[in-house]
Amino acid sequence: MQEIKEAIKHVKGTGMVIRGNDIDTDQIIPARFMKVVTFDGLGEYAFYDLRFDPQGGLKPHPFNDEKYAGASVMFVNRNFGCGSSREHAPQALMRAGIKAVVGESFAEIFAGNCTAMGVPTLTLPGDVLNAIMDQVEADPSIPVSVDLPSSTLTVNGTEHSFDMAPSYRSALIAGNWDSTSVLLSNIDDIQNLAGRLPYLRDYTPVTA
Repeated sequence: MQEIKEAIKHVKGTGMVIRGNDIDTDQIIPARFMKVVTFDGLGEYAFYDLRFDPQGGLKPHPFNDEKYAGASVMFVNRNFGCGSSREHAPQALMRAGIKAVVGESFAEIFAGNCTAMGVPTLTLPGDVLNAIMDQVEADPSIPVSVDLPSSTLTVNGTEHSFDMAPSYRSALIAGNWDSTSVLLSNIDDIQNLAGRLPYLRDYTPVTA
């Protein structure tokens, strides 16, 4: 039987700042890197066109900045993850080591895709968020922690209350954020129900 994913109540680490409003999913992961069977290795392509020039040389970008090495909480601005609904975008961020994203606002589908991968998306007022971004940019080593049960974000010892869609927050805390795992964990009930439904029980595949 498939195990339900673990509950996600806390995220701890250091922060990274990605400034700019309306950063869309094509910037997060260009479409040409989506031709894959699995999501393995997508992390190296996060923000690729913003990080590398056509010759493969490095461009100034937080993901190329050694001071953010190992960061697990990403701070962004308004309407982050807009554009296409590709789940490759949060997959790329997660596989690059991002475990939570804090912003002023998120595209709804992007936030939902993040939740389905166990990555919380938290929102803060713009003025509070910008002050935190300044802090993290000045000293990326300061500790950052997310506490979902209390809806608090702590940055360098200072607590901030954040907003999050109640359904996303409760799913992460309960450990049922991965709908596929929840479905497979109930496979016996599904098979029993299928056996009682005539249109499934008596189904015969049509062969050529």
